Amino acid sequence: MDDNKMSTILKLDRLKKMLPDMAQLEASLIQKGFKLIAGVDEAGRGPLAGPVVAAAVILPVDIEIDGLDDSKKLSAKRRDILFDEIAASGAICSVGIIDNQTIDRVNILQASLLAMRKAVVSLENKPEYILVDGAYTIPNLSLPQMAIVGGDALCRSISAASIIAKVTRDRIMDKYDELYPGFSFASHRGYPTRKHIDELKENGPTEIHRRTFRPVEQLLKQKIL
Repeated sequence: MDDNKMSTILKLDRLKKMLPDMAQLEASLIQKGFKLIAGVDEAGRGPLAGPVVAAAVILPVDIEIDGLDDSKKLSAKRRDILFDEIAASGAICSVGIIDNQTIDRVNILQASLLAMRKAVVSLENKPEYILVDGAYTIPNLSLPQMAIVGGDALCRSISAASIIAKVTRDRIMDKYDELYPGFSFASHRGYPTRKHIDELKENGPTEIHRRTFRPVEQLLKQKIL
């Protein structure tokens, strides 16, 4: 077994051992005196079109919402139901949206972090602690943070942010489906499915396509040649 595979297995084993502790992370932060804990996540890093959307959510300490999980594991119907339950719970929510032109200019990682920062600074109440899904904390924030790989399946506030971000982005893509009848944005949401690639080849990229993403970039180069 090569070193990279061994390293990956070790990281996964370590994460599995940490799961019970991570599930109690928010409770332990509350015990330490942090009352306003914001979970932050994004949706839309992989698509060829549309924005990247981040959400920041501060859930009420005394409210339980059944079924919170990584939004990718939930059906669209279940996400919509949980979206409404989060909104009705008294949670403090905000979103940050970064368009495809900015994504092309700064790259998708930086755009995702920008969307996250935008979501956090837009919160009605300033959080005391931030839990971020992924491997990176949010730059240019003078707040304590923790980045958690797989946090959207481990921490309830990140799970809530994952759902808010995903549903918000899906609804944006539904609007684009109406604006661009040659593309089935309501079904593939801009992700590089076979249908989307075929639509790209037939119609060419729209104003909302990400020019620096390989399938779009290659198609544009072919047209130039």
